[in-house]
Amino acid sequence: MMSLLSRAALPVLLLGSLLTGCATHSDGTAPLNQRTWPICSLLGGLVGGGLGAIESGGWAAGGAALGLVTGGLICYAQDGDKDDDGVFDRRDRCPDTPANTPVDNRGCPLPQYPAAPAVEPAAQSEVITLSDQGDVLFAFNSAELTPEAQNQLQGLLAKLQGADVQSIKVVGHTDSQGTDEYNQKLSERRASSVVALLLSQGLAPDKLTSQGKGESEPVADNATEEGRAQNRRVELHIQR
Repeated sequence: MMSLLSRAALPVLLLGSLLTGCATHSDGTAPLNQRTWPICSLLGGLVGGGLGAIESGGWAAGGAALGLVTGGLICYAQDGDKDDDGVFDRRDRCPDTPANTPVDNRGCPLPQYPAAPAVEPAAQSEVITLSDQGDVLFAFNSAELTPEAQNQLQGLLAKLQGADVQSIKVVGHTDSQGTDEYNQKLSERRASSVVALLLSQGLAPDKLTSQGKGESEPVADNATEEGRAQNRRVELHIQR
């Protein structure tokens, strides 16, 4: 009984060694793989013949033939991945891809495109308009702010002093009464008066600028008093 078991154990051990040797490692270092299928066939024949010989001499030839075919097929089905890119060598059209390189299904490096530059957030702007249509801003033909105008500007200080405010441009406008030259200078003086008040309230000088545009940009009809009141205005252009 022990002799029979020993005869049966030897072919089984040989078959286990064949399967272990033919198993392909991920780094392509297995001694038996697709490229060495003839050796696998030879070993398979020996194992098959040994298995067949357990039963009888007549089984040995058939077992050897079956082992030749089976061993060759087992190893031919195996393959490695020498460049470790996840694509088996037999399908890898670029077998020497550098490590950690993204590849396509053929094992070739994917096109690399430069990263898009960071897009700066668009600057936000706001225009606050104070005009004579409500409370009169300035004394007649003067750049002196009325108490009502000063109160309006005081009410805007919290917004104008916001940490997100980058700059404030004060633009003065007039109606069409008087000469162009006079209105231009008047609008400049009025814009400067507003800037002076804001500076006196603690706004940063480097954030404030002024400009006068005279009567060049009306927003209403200068033929009516209502229209002229709208045109006599000061705009605060806030940039964030």
